[in-house]
Amino acid sequence: MDISSVQYHKAVPTIGTKDGDAVLREKTDQFEAIIVKMMLDEAMKEEKNLFNTNDPGDKIFKSMYREELSNASAGGFGFSQMLFEHLSQKGVKTGQ
Repeated sequence: MDISSVQYHKAVPTIGTKDGDAVLREKTDQFEAIIVKMMLDEAMKEEKNLFNTNDPGDKIFKSMYREELSNASAGGFGFSQMLFEHLSQKGVKTGQ
């Protein structure tokens, strides 16, 4: 199958536009969620098991809990805002 003739016509949002700022804010919030998740993983490493066994479900539950907690708190620690302002000043183009 030859795909050389396929053209991709999706506009790349730029900083300063409403769409571009929304995309950048979303990406910086996602980055902050990753940082928060890493901090939570390290801070809760020695946490006791919920079910008093080494059940794999316990580890999965804790991981999912920390991931949701980090996603819910994304944008609230200031990393996202600081990164957003820095990238906005640089005029970085965002892409998908």
